[in-house]
Amino acid sequence: MTSALVSIPVGVVVARYRATNPWLEFVWRPVCVLEGVPSAAPWTALHHDGDVTTFYAGPGVIELYRTETTNYLGNLQSGAPTLWVVLRPTGMEPPYDVLAVTADPAEGEAMTEAGNDLVDTVPVPATIAEFLEAFVAEHHIERPVFKRQRDHVEPDVPAGRKGGPGGGS
Repeated sequence: MTSALVSIPVGVVVARYRATNPWLEFVWRPVCVLEGVPSAAPWTALHHDGDVTTFYAGPGVIELYRTETTNYLGNLQSGAPTLWVVLRPTGMEPPYDVLAVTADPAEGEAMTEAGNDLVDTVPVPATIAEFLEAFVAEHHIERPVFKRQRDHVEPDVPAGRKGGPGGGS
């Protein structure tokens, strides 16, 4: 496994919304990532407005790999670059642990398959986007795309047979 070339510490902010569902009391959602890790303790309430409360959920780390620059480039070129935030339910208070923060769309999408984890996207802060652009500019190597050539198949010959009808080799 390749180790990260760069690690960017961030703080994760989540919002708790009062649910309109009889089986849930609250709905949680990541809302932003802070540049750097604040001095506040994880799960410090930041703002309360009616049925919505925002919390600093805790620190996370964006790890950048030289081999994933194509994915970062695609994210940056999307017009609205995003980070994927993954929160894992704890089953107690506080309700979630910050599991991961990634700028790689493929990794973020793969994290949605884990089951009970809460995975959502947030906008990339401007200074992190600039850092990501610089990382891609320094480490990205354009690789040609090779298309595999298909074998020529005789439409009247059953698969696995050579020499036409009647078999033989």
